[in-house]
Amino acid sequence: MIRVDVRPEPIDVAAELAAHDAGGHGASASFIGRVRGDDGLVELFLDHHPVLTARGLDELATQAAARWRLGALTLIHRVGAMAPGDTIVLVLASSPHRAEALAVTEYLIDRLKTDVMLWKRETFADGRAAWVEQREGDHARAERWD
Repeated sequence: MIRVDVRPEPIDVAAELAAHDAGGHGASASFIGRVRGDDGLVELFLDHHPVLTARGLDELATQAAARWRLGALTLIHRVGAMAPGDTIVLVLASSPHRAEALAVTEYLIDRLKTDVMLWKRETFADGRAAWVEQREGDHARAERWD
């Protein structure tokens, strides 16, 4: 079972874990990405192209399922305005063995930073606001999966 979702609503991690229902798969791994509150950050806004963002996440999930043996996969990415501590992304992967489940979570996080159409704007307590550029390290992490 593969579930992919892009949403502006908060991600309820406990509810999503229950819906994922990884029982009997052997191993489950998760990644929870949250908004950092560094340097006085008060808001992170994720803009997106609804069709292209959803398609990009679907493609990554499909690639992961083709590459590793998965019993279940959940990939949820939030968009819109978020505060420090809010969950941005949730990946839940279940497979017969832990190495596969762990690899899938790492693969999806590494690739979505470069392969999915999302734009981040940070707003700070002092009024500064700036769009976040991709980092060179993001590309290096993504390329290691080629």
